Amino acid sequence: MRQAPLAGLLRPQSSRPGPTVSNVNPSASRDDQPATTPWTVVVNSAAGSSADGVVDAVVAALQESVEVEVARTEDLDDLADALAKVPSGATVVTLGGDGSLHAVVSALDHLDRLRDVVVGLVPLGTGNDFARTIGVAADDPAAAARDLPTATERDVDLIRADDGSVVVNAAHVGVGADAAVAAKPWKERFGIIGYGVGAIASGFSAEGFRGEVHVDGTKVPVRGRLLQVAVGNGRYVGGGAPLLPNADPFDGRLDVVVSWADKPLRRLKYAWKLRSGRHVEGDDTEPLRGTTLSVLVRGSALEEGIPGNSDGELTDPATTHSWTLEPGAWRLLVPTGR
Repeated sequence: MRQAPLAGLLRPQSSRPGPTVSNVNPSASRDDQPATTPWTVVVNSAAGSSADGVVDAVVAALQESVEVEVARTEDLDDLADALAKVPSGATVVTLGGDGSLHAVVSALDHLDRLRDVVVGLVPLGTGNDFARTIGVAADDPAAAARDLPTATERDVDLIRADDGSVVVNAAHVGVGADAAVAAKPWKERFGIIGYGVGAIASGFSAEGFRGEVHVDGTKVPVRGRLLQVAVGNGRYVGGGAPLLPNADPFDGRLDVVVSWADKPLRRLKYAWKLRSGRHVEGDDTEPLRGTTLSVLVRGSALEEGIPGNSDGELTDPATTHSWTLEPGAWRLLVPTGR
């Protein structure tokens, strides 16, 4: 389950209509922000003193070009308080991995400030999957920070789940929901292949589930039991596995991958090809695109439903999982030319 000690803080906003803003703003200039407005660097204090050196290096790199304030947060309350105080039009730099980025975007969503501030990302985590998609290198946080003041501001798509929560990178049901959990012991040893190993490990015991998939209201022809249904803006999950190899968070479209690889040998083949993104080429897998996705559980799984995985965290079992694209919902600094 997503660790949210103050889960009520980021309550679902399912009744809120999606934004209708432009999807791309490649010509936006950082000059529209007053020079005296400091940038806020959000740091998760739970990272401990081991991250202090990195934080100092990141702050020093940013201070070469902009004024900086550091907001150290202990929990979601602290994060919400810090983001509520940021001036309109200012920049918030997230220092962390995919979980930290999700927390910041989710908090901004709750505060109705998604379009009110600009987010910058300095990767510092075990996954950094969204950073890979937008071309931000994770091996040198100080260098990533130094590039931010000259980065390009772009409008980024957001995915809204049926419970009102947001998905920044990717969500999936089926074998993908527990593959990320099974992959954790393997990621440190095998790196990018770790997610594939986790998929294999969970896939051996997974028999798939009966269900229907609808993209933009159109039912996808059934080919058997579903192994996995994935949707996302980001290409990578689990620390570098290209689950959605063609995803683009700026194009105003959801990328979807549906797999019916429910036989043992097919599951093994699917997991192995996943490490290179070639899993979408199989005749039992179909890549799709749209703006809405619904997965309707059928058969024996109707009794308890099936869990999902949203931005790397397990979600409650349900008999229906749905997602809707909100194009250009938030603002992000990306490397120039991306």
